[in-house]
Amino acid sequence: MLLHIAYATILVFGTVFIHAGFTAAVVRWLHSVVAHHWALRSALTRASVVGALVFLMSLAAFLESALWAGLYVTVGALPGLEEALYFSLVTFTTLGYGDVTLPEQWRMLGAFQAANGILMFGWTTALIVAVAQRVFLHRDEDAE
Repeated sequence: MLLHIAYATILVFGTVFIHAGFTAAVVRWLHSVVAHHWALRSALTRASVVGALVFLMSLAAFLESALWAGLYVTVGALPGLEEALYFSLVTFTTLGYGDVTLPEQWRMLGAFQAANGILMFGWTTALIVAVAQRVFLHRDEDAE
């Protein structure tokens, strides 16, 4: 069990690192001159900015799930990458179909991954709300 906790701890730190990197990139871009000069001029471009954020954070979640899937294949908990990635995505999103499961000796990792996924999606939700508020409540300084 200690080995499983060690694996989970390493992967949680890995997912936080990925998420923080994507978050930093999004925040840096939003603060850039380009974002302030063209991205907030119309409702369509504002929605596009939020859409781009959702896409990028979805990509982060996919990469984080792939990290977990890599572990499942490496330790032999699941036989192939496709099955491991499917299980990982279903677990990370806490959808949990149950059609693919981990062997009993590895099932604790699934619980850790689900908890990790909830936290990462909570982080993403907070980021989307913050960005949407900033983008849609943005006032053009030249108009004031």
